[in-house]
Amino acid sequence: MGLALIAVALMIGFGALGTAIGFAILGGKLLEGSARQPELAPMLQGKMFLIAGLLDAVPMIGVGIAMYVLFVVVPGLPV
Repeated sequence: MGLALIAVALMIGFGALGTAIGFAILGGKLLEGSARQPELAPMLQGKMFLIAGLLDAVPMIGVGIAMYVLFVVVPGLPV
């Protein structure tokens, strides 16, 4: 049971870390692209929000899998 709890913590933690790094890179590239070509800023911002939504789905899927492991795979865990 202890290893399953560690696995759940790692899934949620690494999902959050990966998303934070992805958002940092995405925001930096948006600022860089907007600084280079200001007339394209609205188009770049729209694409950034689309990618941000897809990027945000990754940790949510990880949390769903972690909850599955926590509540279904590990039987008898007190709630």
